[in-house]
Amino acid sequence: MVITALVIVLLIGCTAFFSAAETAMTATSRSLMFQLEQDGDSRAATVNRLLKRRERLISTILLGNTLLNILASALATSAMIEAFGDRGIAYATGLMTLLVLFYGEILPKTMALLNPASTALRSAPIMGVMVLLLTPFNIAVQALVNATMRLFRVSTDRGITAEQILAELRGTIELHMSEKDIREEVKHERAMLRSVLDLADVTVGEIMIHRQKTVTVDADLPAAEIIEQVASSPYSRIPLWRGEPDNIVGVLHAKALLRACGPAGAQDGHIDVVAIAAPPWFVPESTTLQEQLNAFRARREHFAMVVDEYGTLLGAVTLEDILEEIVGDIRDEHDVPVAGVRPQTDGSYLIDGAVTLRDLNREFDWNLPDDKASTLAGLVLHEARTIPAPGQKFMFYGFRFEVLRRNRNQLTLIRVTPAKAPARTHHAA
Repeated sequence: MVITALVIVLLIGCTAFFSAAETAMTATSRSLMFQLEQDGDSRAATVNRLLKRRERLISTILLGNTLLNILASALATSAMIEAFGDRGIAYATGLMTLLVLFYGEILPKTMALLNPASTALRSAPIMGVMVLLLTPFNIAVQALVNATMRLFRVSTDRGITAEQILAELRGTIELHMSEKDIREEVKHERAMLRSVLDLADVTVGEIMIHRQKTVTVDADLPAAEIIEQVASSPYSRIPLWRGEPDNIVGVLHAKALLRACGPAGAQDGHIDVVAIAAPPWFVPESTTLQEQLNAFRARREHFAMVVDEYGTLLGAVTLEDILEEIVGDIRDEHDVPVAGVRPQTDGSYLIDGAVTLRDLNREFDWNLPDDKASTLAGLVLHEARTIPAPGQKFMFYGFRFEVLRRNRNQLTLIRVTPAKAPARTHHAA
């Protein structure tokens, strides 16, 4: 009886090992194991090799658990029958159910879930040997499984598409960004990762500098006046127009103008700004940020004019605009601070209508949709289905919007208050 009891304890211990290994292998981070393998950890390499043939690993674990549990149950039943007669069958069933369930399944799997990476690394060498020894059995079992699945017209294709990989990356980032107990710098890094994945989904029309805010210079002005306007501008690249503001004839770089001035060039007024300006580069508003970033790198340029499908000038986009979509706002000593968002003591925000929804979502972790409009004013106009008057209030997407100021048909100032109202519903007051 003592020997039988010791053997049963040993068998349940082996069952616990297989259960812990199964949970750890399936719960551990693939990216962490990959990085450890790159750092030279041989156990992590074994884990990655086992996970590449996941079906063989599962077959080995199930075979080991099944054999061990059956053998332990048979020994316990035999010992109990010998000690208690026919009643021993019931005793053995109850006892083994409790032992296997608690010590062979729940306890080891719970411990493995608490430390999946370390458990996977410790169990990898033994599991690697077990999978190797049982390879013929695993191959036969997998062939039988595949044949059965084909019989029931179940696909055995395990391929993963690029869209699925991107979706998994997005899900991982969003999952970790939702955690509350993380440092602020980690939040910023994760926001950058999310922005990188969004480059292929965001167009230049969503982040461009609108034509109303674009600094341009009339190319027919006297040279001294052009120099004064360029010097007073915070930007190094200035679009030149002739005849009408939409007729962009070049992009003047401040350095090119400085070189052209010379000792007496500015005084004589003989500077041909169009001649020293670079040819304008026009891109459609539907160009994605990924495509535009690649184009900037290929052409070695930092500035482009944005036009719509009819060729109408909409604004300008720069390399810095795209980089700010990834790393956040970049300001230098020449930038002009724009007071676009002013928090209030009552929890509301006074926001200029031209502030983009992407900037608001990124700054305050809001979820305002930017697929129908790119600015806050555009979102209010889209949801209101009319041009609201100052004083009108709206409720949609879980926020309260109050129009405070309007310039003709343009909403210039809006009060935004986060509320607990149902999302995607709105009404005017």
